[in-house]
Amino acid sequence: MTALFGTPDIAIGMRENVSRVRLFDGPLDLSWRHCATTSDFIADLFALRFQSSRNDYLEVRHSIGYLVNELIENAVKFRAPGEIVIEASMDSECFKLKVSNDIDGQDASEFQTLLADITVGDPKDLLIQRIEANAANPDMSGSGLGLLTLMSDYGARLAWIFSSADESDRVCLETYASIPISQTQN
Repeated sequence: MTALFGTPDIAIGMRENVSRVRLFDGPLDLSWRHCATTSDFIADLFALRFQSSRNDYLEVRHSIGYLVNELIENAVKFRAPGEIVIEASMDSECFKLKVSNDIDGQDASEFQTLLADITVGDPKDLLIQRIEANAANPDMSGSGLGLLTLMSDYGARLAWIFSSADESDRVCLETYASIPISQTQN
């Protein structure tokens, strides 16, 4: 079983010049604090080349940090026990990210249903619809607001590949993201 959602071309080219971080399950347990710490580290690392302009540095660091944090939080929240692998690269035009983790079959099915809803149509319109739906039903979970915010406000292009994992009820999920990076000054 393999299923693809989103923009397939961003899943190409992630093999060269990649920085890789692994978050292991263990005595410390993977938790929300690991998301923030890891995303801050990655944002700092990739924003360094923009340090000659404080505004560029802060903008790039914020955009990368928000993207990485959102995708790592999703991986931590919905993962089956095991590691999470984060791969990142950046060229002169965009920052690319890949987050890999296993999820159970039920979560994969629910996530695919959500993705089928939020990957068709204009992200700005879908974001407004989801905000209104959440306001009407505050107990709604799995709304996709973070992903829609990335697409709408940050110009993120996203893709997800679901494939069979080694264990029977586990699914390997690879989440790909790309956001534009521009430098206003040199």
